[in-house]
Amino acid sequence: MSTLPAYRWRLAPDGLATRRQLRALGLRPGGQDVAAQVERPRRRRGPLVAYLYRIDLARPVRPMTPARRAALAKANTARRTCPTCRLDAGYVIPSSLGMCVPCTYPDEQRVA
Repeated sequence: MSTLPAYRWRLAPDGLATRRQLRALGLRPGGQDVAAQVERPRRRRGPLVAYLYRIDLARPVRPMTPARRAALAKANTARRTCPTCRLDAGYVIPSSLGMCVPCTYPDEQRVA
């Protein structure tokens, strides 16, 4: 059983990056395994852990194609459409409610 090298917060060597850092560079992990982890200590709980990937093995982010853009727009529209009244709510409907706010609380008066 092999363990990952663990570094303290802000002390990871050059050449390693988190997913967010890779994305900011226009890269993605590209199927590589996690190379190391960085740990940020906390007082009352276990440390926060972020996985690190090698930058030299990272691949460029795949470009957004027209079909992917259309599929993403369709998915976002579905998240904004209330299943009860079938109207665009103007916001992403919370999964805790399952429908838009006016459909969830129909008896409450709107305050202008």
